[in-house]
Amino acid sequence: MDRLTPAQRSWNMSRIGGRDTQPEVRVRSVLHRLGYRFRLHPAALPGSPDVVLPRHRTVVFVHGCFWHRHAGCRFAYTPKTNLPFWLRKFDENVARDKRVISSLRKLGWRALLVWECETSNTSTLAQRLNRAMQRAVPSLRSSRR
Repeated sequence: MDRLTPAQRSWNMSRIGGRDTQPEVRVRSVLHRLGYRFRLHPAALPGSPDVVLPRHRTVVFVHGCFWHRHAGCRFAYTPKTNLPFWLRKFDENVARDKRVISSLRKLGWRALLVWECETSNTSTLAQRLNRAMQRAVPSLRSSRR
């Protein structure tokens, strides 16, 4: 049983933003500190990625563990009420994510996924992003930290 009225639940859900979330801002901050320059949410690319590094033909999606179903994560729980709605919603999100990444790869872009739970430790996040970017562009190894 939901502890909130439908109106309260609707209000809460309407406040969940899709851009400039804390995890996304952390990823952008780390990328900037590593010396990478990027663009935000370009509508011209499929899925309107959170961060785009055009010089490296790389996009970064910062996925919320709840909405995009991070396997094995404690934040990827399933609400108990209105179960058919949530299962359909989650399935559609995951299917859309796969379609978008496939479309980007066909266009020659490399896609990196960063999960919300991975952004809490910025030093680990920085190491992961730096490794991923160095694999994308080996010639940058000597010019990056």
